[in-house]
Amino acid sequence: MAASVLALAVALLIGASSQVDNGASAAPVTEEGLEVTYGSTVKLMHDKTKVRLHSHDVAYGSGSGQQSVTGFPQTDDSNSYWIVRPTLDSSAKQGDAIETGSIIRLQHMRTRRWLHSHLHASPLSGNLEVSCFGGDEQSDTGDYWRLEIEGKDKIWKRDQKVRLRHVDTGGYLHSHNKKYNRLGGGQQEVCGVRDKRAENIWSTAEGVYLPVSGSK
Repeated sequence: MAASVLALAVALLIGASSQVDNGASAAPVTEEGLEVTYGSTVKLMHDKTKVRLHSHDVAYGSGSGQQSVTGFPQTDDSNSYWIVRPTLDSSAKQGDAIETGSIIRLQHMRTRRWLHSHLHASPLSGNLEVSCFGGDEQSDTGDYWRLEIEGKDKIWKRDQKVRLRHVDTGGYLHSHNKKYNRLGGGQQEVCGVRDKRAENIWSTAEGVYLPVSGSK
């Protein structure tokens, strides 16, 4: 099962990267402990509940009405892959390592929209809504997230505990055990909260990790 999911991710990444990535192409690498670089396509796992950050082309019925973002319990779903991108004004390129404090964007691989947040209330808890919005040629600061690595490490690596703080609202990417009734598969709410909690912590799991630029 894991091998088939990885094969799917590689195939989709090749198609996606050829459209929007800059810089030389690099062979994907999948071993544990590798660095998360720009251009890598990864799943983000919620530390407390083990769901994967997920989206698909279903809009919220309230709030912004934008594409919904949830926590998905199954590990083999292709709608849980996200491409790690730099900000619009960044000089970073594909394969560059990502340091703590960096501002990144996460592009949903299947729909091409960006992980986004704003001041709309989330549907279940009334916290900050997290949605997907925009597209390859449409992005703004509502898509900007600051990486905060837990512990002493300064470079983002696979399996490392991190927080993602939304630049515009100050909300941390967050999830909990509140589940949607109208969505199948036990999907739970993803939202933003402005204080640090154990439920803010995520790590990268399955995915295609591009090697660091210039590595042999």
